[in-house]
Amino acid sequence: MSATVLYTPEVLAAAMSLAQHPWDESLPRVGSARSRACGSTLDIGLSLDAEGRIVRLGLRPHACAVGQAAAQVFAEAAIGRTLPDLQTARAALGAWLAGEGGEPDWPGIALLRRARDYPGRHGAILLAWDAALAALAEPAKAG
Repeated sequence: MSATVLYTPEVLAAAMSLAQHPWDESLPRVGSARSRACGSTLDIGLSLDAEGRIVRLGLRPHACAVGQAAAQVFAEAAIGRTLPDLQTARAALGAWLAGEGGEPDWPGIALLRRARDYPGRHGAILLAWDAALAALAEPAKAG
């Protein structure tokens, strides 16, 4: 697959939009993920309400444009989501990428359709979901 097919103007615009979710050291839950395939990494900070719903997030990506675009897709729909929501979405996303399920029910996921055919980018696509699950697996930091 050529870079022009994978890195569409829409993917590049989404990657640029990630700046709308800047890193914030004050966020109490922090998680990280790394793609073994390409070395891309992403750190996420989250804040939850009393019911365990995401109310704020910040991202620190060191990823390719596909990984950054996927993180933007995640961030745009993450507010209000809970740990079970993220677990369900991550499982569906992983199955879809592996060709074992339909397109996940996550707003904006259609942006990543072309990258599905490029297994070397699957790890980067999963970064935000994996980092968020890691953040929710740890106790909140004192603050």
